[in-house]
Amino acid sequence: MADSEVAIGVIFLSQTMVGALGNFYLLHHYLLSHFREHTLRSTDWILMHLTIANAVTLLCRGMPETMAAFGLKDFLNDFECKVIFYLNRVGRGVSIGSTSFLSIFQAITISPMESIWAELKGRRQKHIVSSVYLSWILYMLVSSLNLVYLRAKYNKNNTASLKDLGYCAATPTERIKDILYATLLSVPDFLFVGLMVWASTSMVLILHRHKQRMQHMPRAKVCSRSSPESRATQTIIFLVSTFAFFYTLSCIIMICIILSSHHRWLLLQVSALLSGCFPTVSPFLLMSHEFSVSRCFCFISIKNG
Repeated sequence: MADSEVAIGVIFLSQTMVGALGNFYLLHHYLLSHFREHTLRSTDWILMHLTIANAVTLLCRGMPETMAAFGLKDFLNDFECKVIFYLNRVGRGVSIGSTSFLSIFQAITISPMESIWAELKGRRQKHIVSSVYLSWILYMLVSSLNLVYLRAKYNKNNTASLKDLGYCAATPTERIKDILYATLLSVPDFLFVGLMVWASTSMVLILHRHKQRMQHMPRAKVCSRSSPESRATQTIIFLVSTFAFFYTLSCIIMICIILSSHHRWLLLQVSALLSGCFPTVSPFLLMSHEFSVSRCFCFISIKNG
């Protein structure tokens, strides 16, 4: 086994273990809060789905990639390959959708009463709940389109013409089918990322206007804690930038892999590592910023009201 393969295996294993532990810890926190208080804030409910999707993505991509990097072969049959690949795609998609819905929900929550978001304030919880469930259904349907072409990579019945997808392989299809599949797979991703960036930009503008108003108020009326809106703005920008960078780059590389007949081993490893970066980092970002950001949102929402 080459040193590069061992190094890649260690990286995959570390990323999977750290990310899974972070997401399971956060999920445990939300479930514990639910059982103690018999209710969940809407943001916590969305984040609970995000952590589930992140954990599914990491386990269904990281563990097979780790085993493959360490030289294990024939550890998946055709059915297992289809299931793991399918769950990975669904988890990745729901992670994108949940992050987008979280941004939209917060944009509606902190928007001033005279804004276009004001009519949605009373109905936002019902709409967000149904939207998150619809994102699961959407990605379950979209991710099932290409399952018939997936095969175990080391199946003896496979031929050398199979397209390598890492720990699985795919039967070559017509070019037009590859383009159609790549389009159907990517359109929901880019749509959710666009909505997330738009909602987050709206929040940044709202926070900026709030900061300008606070500068003209007597100091006694301003929260004693220093610049809560500035910390919220920095957190939003950082989280959105991290998400958009990793997922856009991962999606572009994945499209290139789907559309190409021949690609390098390194490109597949980079794609797999990128797909696990945000699910690994996001729980620690949420744990470090969640409470201060929530307080900032509540403070600003009251002021805007």
